[in-house]
Amino acid sequence: MLRRHIMLMLAAAVTGCATIQEIAALRSVRFQLDRVTEPRLAGVDLSRAQSAADLSFREGAAVASAFASRRLPLSFRLHLRAENPASNEVTARLLRMRWTLYLEDTETVSGRIDREYVLSPGRPADIPIDVSLDLLEFYERSGADLIELALNVAGAGGQPKHVKVTATPTIDTPLGAITYPQPITIVAGSVGRPEVGPTEAPSSSHRAALATTQSRSPCASMAALRPTS
Repeated sequence: MLRRHIMLMLAAAVTGCATIQEIAALRSVRFQLDRVTEPRLAGVDLSRAQSAADLSFREGAAVASAFASRRLPLSFRLHLRAENPASNEVTARLLRMRWTLYLEDTETVSGRIDREYVLSPGRPADIPIDVSLDLLEFYERSGADLIELALNVAGAGGQPKHVKVTATPTIDTPLGAITYPQPITIVAGSVGRPEVGPTEAPSSSHRAALATTQSRSPCASMAALRPTS
Protein backbone atom coordinates (compact mmCIF):
# COMPACT_ATOMS: atom_id res chain seq x y z
CA MET A 1 0.00 0.00 0.00
CA LEU A 2 2.79 2.40 0.93
CA ARG A 3 4.56 1.68 -2.32
CA ARG A 4 1.38 2.42 -4.25
CA HIS A 5 1.00 5.77 -2.51
CA ILE A 6 4.59 6.64 -3.30
CA MET A 7 4.10 5.75 -6.97
CA LEU A 8 0.94 7.89 -7.14
CA MET A 9 2.76 10.81 -5.53
CA LEU A 10 5.62 10.49 -8.02
CA ALA A 11 3.16 10.36 -10.94
CA ALA A 12 1.39 13.47 -9.65
CA ALA A 13 4.72 15.26 -9.27
CA VAL A 14 5.74 14.40 -12.84
CA THR A 15 2.35 15.53 -14.19
CA GLY A 16 2.53 18.76 -12.19
CA CYS A 17 6.05 19.46 -13.44
CA ALA A 18 4.95 18.92 -17.05
CA THR A 19 2.03 21.28 -16.52
CA ILE A 20 4.28 23.96 -15.08
CA GLN A 21 6.63 23.56 -18.05
CA GLU A 22 3.69 24.02 -20.46
CA ILE A 23 2.63 27.20 -18.68
CA ALA A 24 6.17 28.55 -18.59
CA ALA A 25 6.51 27.75 -22.30
CA LEU A 26 3.39 29.75 -23.15
CA ARG A 27 4.60 32.72 -21.11
CA SER A 28 7.76 32.73 -23.23
CA VAL A 29 5.91 32.76 -26.55
CA ARG A 30 5.98 36.14 -28.30
CA PHE A 31 2.92 37.21 -30.29
CA GLN A 32 2.78 40.06 -32.79
CA LEU A 33 0.67 41.25 -35.71
CA ASP A 34 2.54 40.09 -38.76
CA ARG A 35 0.52 41.21 -41.78
CA VAL A 36 -2.91 41.67 -43.33
CA THR A 37 -3.91 39.81 -46.49
CA GLU A 38 -7.00 39.75 -48.69
CA PRO A 39 -8.31 43.19 -47.60
CA ARG A 40 -11.62 44.08 -49.24
CA LEU A 41 -13.84 47.11 -48.72
CA ALA A 42 -17.38 46.75 -50.07
CA GLY A 43 -16.02 43.95 -52.26
CA VAL A 44 -13.14 46.07 -53.60
CA ASP A 45 -9.64 44.60 -53.38
CA LEU A 46 -7.38 46.97 -51.43
CA SER A 47 -4.22 44.86 -51.56
CA ARG A 48 -2.55 47.00 -54.26
CA ALA A 49 -3.91 50.40 -53.25
CA GLN A 50 -1.67 52.86 -51.42
CA SER A 51 -4.30 55.61 -51.31
CA ALA A 52 -7.88 56.33 -52.43
CA ALA A 53 -6.44 57.75 -55.66
CA ASP A 54 -5.32 54.23 -56.63
CA LEU A 55 -8.92 53.02 -56.85
CA SER A 56 -10.46 52.86 -60.32
CA PHE A 57 -13.64 54.73 -61.16
CA ARG A 58 -15.64 51.51 -60.87
CA GLU A 59 -14.07 50.61 -57.52
CA GLY A 60 -14.67 54.10 -56.14
CA ALA A 61 -18.28 53.94 -57.30
CA ALA A 62 -18.77 50.59 -55.56
CA VAL A 63 -17.47 51.97 -52.28
CA ALA A 64 -19.55 55.15 -52.65
CA SER A 65 -22.68 53.11 -53.36
CA ALA A 66 -22.12 50.96 -50.28
CA PHE A 67 -21.55 54.05 -48.13
CA ALA A 68 -24.75 55.64 -49.45
CA SER A 69 -26.67 52.50 -48.47
CA ARG A 70 -25.28 52.84 -44.92
CA ARG A 71 -23.32 49.62 -45.06
CA LEU A 72 -19.56 49.51 -45.58
CA PRO A 73 -18.23 45.97 -45.07
CA LEU A 74 -14.51 45.49 -44.49
CA SER A 75 -13.01 42.00 -44.51
CA PHE A 76 -9.43 40.80 -44.27
CA ARG A 77 -7.23 38.02 -42.93
CA LEU A 78 -5.11 39.11 -40.00
CA HIS A 79 -1.98 37.02 -39.50
CA LEU A 80 -0.54 36.69 -36.02
CA ARG A 81 3.04 35.52 -35.61
CA ALA A 82 3.67 33.33 -32.58
CA GLU A 83 7.30 32.62 -31.78
CA ASN A 84 8.49 30.26 -29.10
CA PRO A 85 12.14 31.28 -28.53
CA ALA A 86 14.77 28.74 -29.54
CA SER A 87 16.21 29.01 -26.02
CA ASN A 88 12.97 27.59 -24.63
CA GLU A 89 13.32 23.81 -24.49
CA VAL A 90 9.60 23.11 -24.06
CA THR A 91 6.98 23.02 -26.83
CA ALA A 92 3.85 25.09 -26.13
CA ARG A 93 0.49 23.81 -27.39
CA LEU A 94 -2.15 26.44 -28.05
CA LEU A 95 -5.63 24.88 -27.99
CA ARG A 96 -7.75 27.93 -28.73
CA MET A 97 -7.74 31.67 -28.29
CA ARG A 98 -10.46 34.24 -27.78
CA TRP A 99 -9.72 37.57 -29.46
CA THR A 100 -11.08 41.10 -29.79
CA LEU A 101 -10.10 43.50 -32.56
CA TYR A 102 -9.44 47.21 -31.95
CA LEU A 103 -9.16 49.72 -34.80
CA GLU A 104 -7.83 53.12 -33.76
CA ASP A 105 -8.46 52.10 -30.14
CA THR A 106 -12.14 51.40 -30.86
CA GLU A 107 -13.34 47.94 -29.85
CA THR A 108 -15.00 46.25 -32.82
CA VAL A 109 -15.59 42.54 -33.38
CA SER A 110 -14.61 39.47 -31.36
CA GLY A 111 -14.18 35.79 -32.11
CA ARG A 112 -12.42 32.59 -31.17
CA ILE A 113 -9.73 30.47 -32.81
CA ASP A 114 -10.58 26.81 -32.28
CA ARG A 115 -7.62 25.23 -34.01
CA GLU A 116 -4.69 23.72 -32.11
CA TYR A 117 -1.21 25.07 -32.83
CA VAL A 118 2.00 23.37 -31.74
CA LEU A 119 4.54 26.09 -31.00
CA SER A 120 7.93 24.42 -31.22
CA PRO A 121 11.03 26.26 -29.99
CA GLY A 122 12.65 28.37 -32.70
CA ARG A 123 9.87 27.80 -35.25
CA PRO A 124 7.54 30.80 -35.75
CA ALA A 125 3.92 29.84 -36.38
CA ASP A 126 1.41 31.73 -38.51
CA ILE A 127 -2.01 32.07 -36.86
CA PRO A 128 -4.57 33.56 -39.30
CA ILE A 129 -7.78 35.26 -38.17
CA ASP A 130 -10.56 35.93 -40.67
CA VAL A 131 -12.15 39.28 -39.80
CA SER A 132 -15.35 40.80 -41.16
CA LEU A 133 -17.08 43.95 -39.91
CA ASP A 134 -19.26 46.83 -41.05
CA LEU A 135 -17.29 50.04 -40.48
CA LEU A 136 -20.49 52.08 -40.22
CA GLU A 137 -21.52 50.12 -37.15
CA PHE A 138 -18.54 51.52 -35.26
CA TYR A 139 -17.69 54.86 -36.89
CA GLU A 140 -19.63 57.97 -37.85
CA ARG A 141 -17.22 59.44 -40.39
CA SER A 142 -17.06 60.57 -43.98
CA GLY A 143 -16.58 58.05 -46.76
CA ALA A 144 -13.08 59.40 -47.42
CA ASP A 145 -12.08 58.95 -43.77
CA LEU A 146 -13.34 55.37 -43.72
CA ILE A 147 -11.49 54.53 -46.94
CA GLU A 148 -8.32 55.88 -45.34
CA LEU A 149 -8.99 53.79 -42.22
CA ALA A 150 -9.49 50.67 -44.35
CA LEU A 151 -6.24 51.35 -46.23
CA ASN A 152 -4.40 51.82 -42.94
CA VAL A 153 -5.73 48.48 -41.72
CA ALA A 154 -4.66 46.88 -45.00
CA GLY A 155 -1.11 48.10 -44.32
CA ALA A 156 -0.86 50.58 -47.18
CA GLY A 157 2.74 51.74 -47.22
CA GLY A 158 3.98 49.12 -44.76
CA GLN A 159 2.77 47.43 -41.57
CA PRO A 160 -0.95 47.51 -40.67
CA LYS A 161 -1.60 50.68 -38.71
CA HIS A 162 -4.04 51.42 -35.90
CA VAL A 163 -4.68 47.71 -35.38
CA LYS A 164 -4.58 45.94 -32.03
CA VAL A 165 -5.82 42.58 -30.81
CA THR A 166 -6.44 41.51 -27.24
CA ALA A 167 -6.30 37.75 -26.87
CA THR A 168 -6.87 35.14 -24.19
CA PRO A 169 -5.02 31.90 -25.05
CA THR A 170 -5.94 28.45 -23.74
CA ILE A 171 -3.19 25.85 -23.58
CA ASP A 172 -3.25 22.08 -23.31
CA THR A 173 -1.55 20.51 -20.28
CA PRO A 174 -1.47 17.05 -18.69
CA LEU A 175 -4.07 18.37 -16.21
CA GLY A 176 -6.40 19.57 -18.97
CA ALA A 177 -7.06 22.86 -20.73
CA ILE A 178 -5.88 25.95 -18.86
CA THR A 179 -6.78 29.51 -19.85
CA TYR A 180 -4.44 32.46 -19.46
CA PRO A 181 -5.58 34.55 -16.46
CA GLN A 182 -5.86 37.86 -18.32
CA PRO A 183 -5.79 39.06 -21.93
CA ILE A 184 -2.56 39.89 -23.69
CA THR A 185 -2.34 42.83 -26.08
CA ILE A 186 -0.88 42.13 -29.53
CA VAL A 187 0.24 44.92 -31.85
CA ALA A 188 2.54 45.13 -34.87
CA GLY A 189 6.15 44.53 -33.94
CA SER A 190 5.58 43.99 -30.21
CA VAL A 191 5.26 41.09 -27.83
CA GLY A 192 2.15 40.04 -25.95
CA ARG A 193 1.75 41.73 -22.58
CA PRO A 194 -0.98 42.02 -19.96
CA GLU A 195 -3.69 44.34 -21.18
CA VAL A 196 -4.04 47.95 -20.13
CA GLY A 197 -6.59 50.40 -21.43
CA PRO A 198 -6.16 51.85 -24.95
CA THR A 199 -4.91 55.20 -23.64
CA GLU A 200 -4.15 54.18 -20.08
CA ALA A 201 -0.55 54.03 -18.94
CA PRO A 202 0.22 51.31 -16.39
CA SER A 203 -0.15 52.62 -12.86
CA SER A 204 2.56 52.10 -10.27
CA SER A 205 0.47 49.35 -8.66
CA HIS A 206 -0.06 47.73 -12.07
CA ARG A 207 3.66 47.83 -12.81
CA ALA A 208 4.35 46.33 -9.40
CA ALA A 209 1.84 43.56 -10.05
CA LEU A 210 3.48 42.80 -13.39
CA ALA A 211 6.90 42.70 -11.81
CA THR A 212 5.60 40.34 -9.14
CA THR A 213 4.02 38.08 -11.76
CA GLN A 214 7.15 38.04 -13.90
CA SER A 215 9.43 37.23 -10.98
CA ARG A 216 7.09 34.61 -9.54
CA SER A 217 8.09 30.98 -9.88
CA PRO A 218 6.18 28.83 -12.39
CA CYS A 219 4.53 26.98 -9.48
CA ALA A 220 3.14 30.22 -8.08
CA SER A 221 2.14 31.47 -11.51
CA MET A 222 0.15 28.31 -12.15
CA ALA A 223 -2.19 29.19 -9.29
CA ALA A 224 -3.36 32.24 -11.22
CA LEU A 225 -4.51 30.19 -14.20
CA ARG A 226 -7.97 28.69 -14.38
CA PRO A 227 -8.95 25.30 -15.77
CA THR A 228 -11.57 25.29 -18.50
CA SER A 229 -14.02 22.69 -19.60
